[in-house]
Amino acid sequence: MLLIKNGKILTMAGKNYENGYILIDAGKIVEVGEYTSPLNQEVLNEGNLEIIDAKNKYILPGLIDAHCHVGMWEDSVGFEGDDGNEMTDPVTPHLRAIDAVYYLDRAFSEARENGVTTVVTGPGSANVIGGQFVALKTYGRRIEEMVVKEPVAIKVAFGENPKTVYNERKMAPSTRMATAAILRESLMKAKEYKEMTDKYNSNPDENDKPEYDMKMEALLKVLNGEIPIKAHAHRRMTSLQL
Repeated sequence: MLLIKNGKILTMAGKNYENGYILIDAGKIVEVGEYTSPLNQEVLNEGNLEIIDAKNKYILPGLIDAHCHVGMWEDSVGFEGDDGNEMTDPVTPHLRAIDAVYYLDRAFSEARENGVTTVVTGPGSANVIGGQFVALKTYGRRIEEMVVKEPVAIKVAFGENPKTVYNERKMAPSTRMATAAILRESLMKAKEYKEMTDKYNSNPDENDKPEYDMKMEALLKVLNGEIPIKAHAHRRMTSLQL
Protein backbone atom coordinates (compact mmCIF):
# COMPACT_ATOMS: atom_id res chain seq x y z
CA MET A 1 0.00 0.00 0.00
CA LEU A 2 1.05 3.58 -0.63
CA LEU A 3 0.09 6.64 1.43
CA ILE A 4 0.59 10.15 0.06
CA LYS A 5 0.07 12.64 2.89
CA ASN A 6 0.17 16.33 3.83
CA GLY A 7 -0.48 17.63 0.31
CA LYS A 8 -3.13 20.02 -0.95
CA ILE A 9 -5.42 17.76 -2.97
CA LEU A 10 -7.41 19.13 -5.90
CA THR A 11 -9.90 16.35 -6.65
CA MET A 12 -11.45 18.11 -9.69
CA ALA A 13 -14.77 16.81 -8.36
CA GLY A 14 -15.88 19.65 -6.09
CA LYS A 15 -14.26 18.99 -2.73
CA ASN A 16 -10.60 19.74 -2.11
CA TYR A 17 -8.40 18.95 0.89
CA GLU A 18 -5.93 21.45 2.35
CA ASN A 19 -3.95 18.82 4.26
CA GLY A 20 -5.06 15.66 2.56
CA TYR A 21 -4.03 12.09 2.06
CA ILE A 22 -4.47 9.52 -0.68
CA LEU A 23 -4.32 5.81 0.05
CA ILE A 24 -3.42 3.57 -2.89
CA ASP A 25 -3.74 -0.20 -2.88
CA ALA A 26 -2.64 -2.39 -5.80
CA GLY A 27 -2.35 0.65 -8.05
CA LYS A 28 -5.84 1.98 -7.31
CA ILE A 29 -6.98 4.87 -5.11
CA VAL A 30 -9.05 3.46 -2.25
CA GLU A 31 -9.32 6.49 0.06
CA VAL A 32 -9.04 10.27 -0.11
CA GLY A 33 -9.52 12.61 2.84
CA GLU A 34 -8.08 15.03 5.39
CA TYR A 35 -4.91 13.73 6.98
CA THR A 36 -6.05 14.89 10.43
CA SER A 37 -8.81 12.26 10.46
CA PRO A 38 -8.51 9.56 13.18
CA LEU A 39 -8.88 6.97 10.44
CA ASN A 40 -5.39 7.85 9.28
CA GLN A 41 -3.85 6.53 12.49
CA GLU A 42 -5.19 3.08 11.66
CA VAL A 43 -3.74 3.40 8.19
CA LEU A 44 -0.35 4.38 9.58
CA ASN A 45 -0.18 1.19 11.63
CA GLU A 46 -0.01 -0.90 8.47
CA GLY A 47 3.42 -2.55 8.45
CA ASN A 48 3.84 -2.70 4.66
CA LEU A 49 2.88 0.91 4.06
CA GLU A 50 5.05 3.11 1.84
CA ILE A 51 4.69 6.81 2.74
CA ILE A 52 5.30 9.87 0.58
CA ASP A 53 5.24 13.23 2.37
CA ALA A 54 3.78 15.82 -0.04
CA LYS A 55 4.07 18.79 2.32
CA ASN A 56 3.86 22.14 0.48
CA LYS A 57 2.90 20.34 -2.72
CA TYR A 58 -0.25 20.07 -4.81
CA ILE A 59 -1.78 16.71 -5.73
CA LEU A 60 -4.20 16.47 -8.63
CA PRO A 61 -5.39 13.91 -11.19
CA GLY A 62 -3.23 13.24 -14.22
CA LEU A 63 -3.48 15.84 -16.96
CA ILE A 64 -4.93 15.02 -20.39
CA ASP A 65 -3.41 16.55 -23.52
CA ALA A 66 -6.44 16.61 -25.80
CA HIS A 67 -4.49 17.35 -29.00
CA CYS A 68 -0.86 16.59 -29.71
CA HIS A 69 1.44 14.61 -31.97
CA VAL A 70 3.45 12.70 -29.37
CA GLY A 71 5.07 9.64 -30.90
CA MET A 72 4.21 10.66 -34.46
CA TRP A 73 7.45 12.62 -34.86
CA GLU A 74 10.12 10.85 -32.85
CA ASP A 75 12.30 13.25 -30.85
CA SER A 76 15.80 13.89 -32.23
CA VAL A 77 15.24 11.60 -35.22
CA GLY A 78 14.99 12.74 -38.82
CA PHE A 79 13.05 11.17 -41.66
CA GLU A 80 13.12 7.71 -40.08
CA GLY A 81 11.00 8.95 -37.18
CA ASP A 82 8.78 11.29 -39.20
CA ASP A 83 5.40 9.56 -39.51
CA GLY A 84 2.92 12.36 -38.93
CA ASN A 85 1.88 13.31 -42.47
CA GLU A 86 1.24 11.09 -45.51
CA MET A 87 1.77 13.81 -48.11
CA THR A 88 0.82 11.83 -51.21
CA ASP A 89 -2.97 12.14 -51.03
CA PRO A 90 -5.02 14.99 -49.51
CA VAL A 91 -7.78 12.62 -48.35
CA THR A 92 -6.58 9.86 -45.99
CA PRO A 93 -9.26 9.25 -43.32
CA HIS A 94 -8.37 5.54 -43.24
CA LEU A 95 -4.85 6.12 -41.86
CA ARG A 96 -4.53 5.23 -38.16
CA ALA A 97 -2.18 6.93 -35.72
CA ILE A 98 -1.87 3.69 -33.77
CA ASP A 99 -0.04 2.18 -36.77
CA ALA A 100 2.63 4.89 -36.64
CA VAL A 101 2.97 6.13 -33.05
CA TYR A 102 6.29 5.17 -31.43
CA TYR A 103 5.31 4.57 -27.83
CA LEU A 104 8.95 4.21 -26.69
CA ASP A 105 9.70 7.79 -27.76
CA ARG A 106 11.14 9.79 -24.86
CA ALA A 107 8.30 12.30 -25.31
CA PHE A 108 5.99 9.84 -23.55
CA SER A 109 8.17 9.60 -20.44
CA GLU A 110 8.77 13.37 -20.45
CA ALA A 111 5.03 13.99 -20.62
CA ARG A 112 4.39 11.53 -17.80
CA GLU A 113 7.11 13.06 -15.60
CA ASN A 114 5.41 16.43 -15.99
CA GLY A 115 1.96 15.21 -14.98
CA VAL A 116 0.43 14.27 -18.34
CA THR A 117 -0.97 10.76 -18.02
CA THR A 118 -3.12 10.64 -21.17
CA VAL A 119 -2.55 12.04 -24.66
CA VAL A 120 -4.76 12.27 -27.73
CA THR A 121 -2.25 12.00 -30.54
CA GLY A 122 -2.44 11.67 -34.28
CA PRO A 123 -1.51 12.92 -37.75
CA GLY A 124 -0.58 16.46 -38.63
CA SER A 125 -2.27 19.04 -40.84
CA ALA A 126 -0.78 18.45 -44.28
CA ASN A 127 -3.90 16.76 -45.64
CA VAL A 128 -7.48 17.97 -45.86
CA ILE A 129 -8.41 14.75 -44.04
CA GLY A 130 -5.34 13.45 -42.26
CA GLY A 131 -6.43 10.31 -40.47
CA GLN A 132 -7.52 8.88 -37.15
CA PHE A 133 -6.35 10.03 -33.72
CA VAL A 134 -5.87 7.68 -30.77
CA ALA A 135 -6.14 8.30 -27.00
CA LEU A 136 -3.24 6.70 -25.11
CA LYS A 137 -1.91 6.47 -21.59
CA THR A 138 1.66 7.76 -21.39
CA TYR A 139 2.91 4.60 -19.70
CA GLY A 140 3.00 0.98 -20.76
CA ARG A 141 5.23 -1.65 -22.30
CA ARG A 142 2.94 -2.50 -25.20
CA ILE A 143 0.88 -0.14 -27.32
CA GLU A 144 -2.21 -2.33 -26.85
CA GLU A 145 -2.21 -1.83 -23.08
CA MET A 146 -1.81 1.95 -23.46
CA VAL A 147 -4.92 2.49 -25.62
CA VAL A 148 -7.82 4.34 -23.98
CA LYS A 149 -9.87 4.69 -27.17
CA GLU A 150 -9.09 4.02 -30.83
CA PRO A 151 -10.06 5.80 -32.94
CA VAL A 152 -11.03 8.82 -30.90
CA ALA A 153 -11.38 11.40 -33.71
CA ILE A 154 -10.59 12.13 -37.36
CA LYS A 155 -8.31 15.05 -38.21
CA VAL A 156 -9.20 17.61 -40.87
CA ALA A 157 -7.27 20.75 -41.76
CA PHE A 158 -7.99 24.10 -43.37
CA GLY A 159 -5.86 27.12 -44.18
CA GLU A 160 -2.19 27.28 -45.03
CA ASN A 161 -1.11 23.72 -44.35
CA PRO A 162 -2.90 21.69 -47.08
CA LYS A 163 -2.63 24.43 -49.73
CA THR A 164 1.09 24.87 -49.08
CA VAL A 165 1.85 21.15 -49.24
CA TYR A 166 -0.14 20.42 -52.39
CA ASN A 167 0.61 23.66 -54.22
CA GLU A 168 4.24 22.54 -54.25
CA ARG A 169 3.06 19.33 -55.93
CA LYS A 170 0.96 21.25 -58.49
CA MET A 171 -2.24 19.56 -57.37
CA ALA A 172 -5.36 20.38 -55.37
CA PRO A 173 -5.82 21.88 -52.92
CA SER A 174 -3.80 24.98 -53.67
CA THR A 175 -6.53 27.34 -52.42
CA ARG A 176 -8.91 27.49 -49.47
CA MET A 177 -11.74 26.97 -51.95
CA ALA A 178 -10.32 23.62 -52.99
CA THR A 179 -9.72 22.57 -49.38
CA ALA A 180 -13.36 23.21 -48.48
CA ALA A 181 -14.59 21.55 -51.68
CA ILE A 182 -12.49 18.42 -51.12
CA LEU A 183 -13.76 18.04 -47.56
CA ARG A 184 -17.36 18.66 -48.64
CA GLU A 185 -17.07 16.17 -51.51
CA SER A 186 -15.57 13.51 -49.22
CA LEU A 187 -18.37 13.85 -46.69
CA MET A 188 -21.02 13.76 -49.43
CA LYS A 189 -19.47 10.59 -50.85
CA ALA A 190 -19.45 9.09 -47.37
CA LYS A 191 -23.13 9.96 -46.99
CA GLU A 192 -23.95 8.22 -50.28
CA TYR A 193 -21.85 5.22 -49.21
CA LYS A 194 -23.76 5.08 -45.93
CA GLU A 195 -27.11 5.15 -47.73
CA MET A 196 -26.05 2.28 -50.00
CA THR A 197 -24.66 0.31 -47.06
CA ASP A 198 -27.79 0.84 -44.97
CA LYS A 199 -29.97 -0.23 -47.90
CA TYR A 200 -27.96 -3.40 -48.39
CA ASN A 201 -27.92 -4.24 -44.66
CA SER A 202 -31.70 -3.83 -44.38
CA ASN A 203 -32.40 -5.97 -47.44
CA PRO A 204 -29.31 -7.94 -48.50
CA ASP A 205 -29.07 -8.34 -52.25
CA GLU A 206 -25.71 -9.07 -53.89
CA ASN A 207 -26.69 -6.83 -56.79
CA ASP A 208 -26.96 -3.87 -54.41
CA LYS A 209 -23.90 -4.65 -52.31
CA PRO A 210 -21.59 -1.60 -52.35
CA GLU A 211 -17.91 -2.15 -53.08
CA TYR A 212 -15.90 -1.95 -49.86
CA ASP A 213 -14.18 1.43 -49.48
CA MET A 214 -11.77 1.82 -46.56
CA LYS A 215 -11.82 5.63 -46.73
CA MET A 216 -15.59 5.75 -46.63
CA GLU A 217 -15.72 3.18 -43.83
CA ALA A 218 -13.52 5.48 -41.74
CA LEU A 219 -15.78 8.48 -42.41
CA LEU A 220 -18.88 6.47 -41.46
CA LYS A 221 -17.72 6.70 -37.85
CA VAL A 222 -18.10 10.49 -38.14
CA LEU A 223 -21.48 10.38 -39.88
CA ASN A 224 -22.78 7.87 -37.33
CA GLY A 225 -21.72 10.12 -34.45
CA GLU A 226 -19.25 7.57 -33.09
CA ILE A 227 -16.29 9.95 -33.17
CA PRO A 228 -15.89 13.71 -33.76
CA ILE A 229 -13.86 15.65 -36.26
CA LYS A 230 -10.82 17.56 -34.99
CA ALA A 231 -10.46 20.60 -37.22
CA HIS A 232 -7.25 22.60 -37.65
CA ALA A 233 -7.92 26.18 -38.75
CA HIS A 234 -5.91 29.41 -38.91
CA ARG A 235 -8.68 31.97 -39.35
CA ARG A 236 -11.40 32.82 -36.88
CA MET A 237 -13.84 33.00 -39.78
CA THR A 238 -13.18 29.34 -40.61
CA SER A 239 -13.77 28.28 -37.02
CA LEU A 240 -17.08 30.15 -36.90
CA GLN A 241 -18.21 28.61 -40.20
CA LEU A 242 -17.55 25.13 -38.85
